[in-house]
Amino acid sequence: MNSALARVAESVLEADRLHFGWPGRPLFQGLSFRIPPGLSLVRGEDGCGKSSLIRLMAGDLVPRSGTLSIHGRRLDDQHDAYRQQAFWIDPQTETHDDISAAGYLERLSQLHPRFNAEILADLVEGFALEPHLGKPMYMLSTGSKRKVWLSAAFAAGTPLTLIDQPFAALDAPSLRFLTELLQDAANHPSRAWVIADHEAPTGIMLASVIDL
Repeated sequence: MNSALARVAESVLEADRLHFGWPGRPLFQGLSFRIPPGLSLVRGEDGCGKSSLIRLMAGDLVPRSGTLSIHGRRLDDQHDAYRQQAFWIDPQTETHDDISAAGYLERLSQLHPRFNAEILADLVEGFALEPHLGKPMYMLSTGSKRKVWLSAAFAAGTPLTLIDQPFAALDAPSLRFLTELLQDAANHPSRAWVIADHEAPTGIMLASVIDL
């Protein structure tokens, strides 16, 4: 596995000699990489560890050894401060099923100090979420839930945003809107987005690629 930087920039996230795996199934041994501002890709086939690496970067999983840091805040030394610098949500989660989409987004605004309500309004419109905001999350289709998670990701304002399989279960208008968002993210001078998928999105400049 390797990490190829497409441009030189100050890193948002640095990973140094990560070791991680499941009993009887090691995934990463001595993995090091840097994530610069812009859009980066974790690429690989099913079962190669893309989602696990995203969760490690989010601080949702903890490596057996090695370090992760976002702007100098190390996961092992400043766990809570590190996690506040990153946005990630498991797209399969049922944790928020009993609250409305609007309630989830409101709760998110209290967790992230850089949360941008104006951007959120544009995201709700772009993903055509307005008719669904008052519904409990369990009533939403897989695609509509994905749109809520994506709206949260792009409105959270965190230095690092992590999205697993961003294009899954979206309709054609939402795919076009998401592509525009990712194109904007690719040009951001200080924040980083990392997506995990099988292939690179067409026509978008990547700051780095981690092939698994």
